[in-house]
Amino acid sequence: MAVSLLCATLAAGRALAETAEAPPPDAAPPPAIPAEPVATGPDAAPGVYADFTFKRIAAPGAAAGKRITVQIDPEEQRRRLASTLPPPEHPIPRGGAAPGLKPEASGRQAAPGSYDWYWNTVSPALGDGAGRFSQALAALGQGPDGQSVAAPRLQSLQDIALAHGPAILRATAGTRVSPALVLAVIGIESAGRSDAVSSAGAVGLMQLIPATAARFGVTDSTVAAQNIGGGVAYLDWLMREFDGDPLMVLAAYNAGENAVKGNGGVPPYAETRDYVPKVLAAWTVARGLCATPPELVSDGCVFAVKG
Repeated sequence: MAVSLLCATLAAGRALAETAEAPPPDAAPPPAIPAEPVATGPDAAPGVYADFTFKRIAAPGAAAGKRITVQIDPEEQRRRLASTLPPPEHPIPRGGAAPGLKPEASGRQAAPGSYDWYWNTVSPALGDGAGRFSQALAALGQGPDGQSVAAPRLQSLQDIALAHGPAILRATAGTRVSPALVLAVIGIESAGRSDAVSSAGAVGLMQLIPATAARFGVTDSTVAAQNIGGGVAYLDWLMREFDGDPLMVLAAYNAGENAVKGNGGVPPYAETRDYVPKVLAAWTVARGLCATPPELVSDGCVFAVKG
C-alpha cells in the first residue's frame, strides 16, 4: 500500500513539472531580433566594419576536448603595445649623436693629454682674455709631484735663430707678432726642419696646411722664407681675431680658429691642450735669445746669437 502511494506521488510531480515548462497553446513566440545587414564586395561602404576581417575555423573532431580559438591581428597588437609601453629614457636619433653629446670637429677626439693638469690651473675659456698670460707662464712648472712642461733645448732654438733669424725679423716687422714667438712655434712645430711634413699634410718650418698656405699667398711651403712669411701672417691675423690673447692664438694656430670659437676656448683635443703649454715653454727659452727679452708675445726682439 505504501509503495503504491509513493509511485502515485512521483507521477503527479512529474506531470506538474512538464505542465510548467511547456508554453500555453495560444502564447505568441518571442519577437526575433533582426541581424544588422553587413555590406560586402566592392560596394561596401567604409565605416565601423572597415577593419573587420574573418577567418573560417573548421569544427574540431569528435575526439577533441573543449577548446577556445583566439584570433590575433599582429598589426593591431603592435599598435596597442605601442600605446601602452613607455618611451625610452634617452632615445638616440638615427644617424646622430646621443643627446648631450656633441661630435668633435675635424675628427679629433676629446681626451686627456700629457699636460692635462695644466688646465686645472689655467682657464681655457675664450672670454678670460690675455690677462692670464702671466699665470699661464707660472703654471708651466706647477704640475703634480714637481712636474713641469718640457721646453726645447736652448741650443736647438739657437740653431734655428742662426739659420732663419733674418727671415723671421723681416716677416714680423710691422706686425703684432714677436720674433721670439715665431722661434718658439718653429721649435715645436718642426724643430727647424724645412722639409718636415706631417701626417695631416702640414709642411715646412711652421707646418702650414695647404689651405692656410694658399690663404696667405704661400706658393711653396718648403721654401723657408715663404713658409715663415705665411706662418707669421696667420699668427698676426689670429692676434687681431682674438684680441692678443696668446692662449687662444696658439690654440687656433694648432686646431683652427673655428674650433676655438666653436668650443668657447681651447678645444678639448689632447694635441691642442698639450700644444699650447709646449709653445709657451718654448717661448720662455726663445725670449732669452733676444738682446732685450720681450715681456709679451707682441713685443719686438733682436736675436743676440752668434755662429
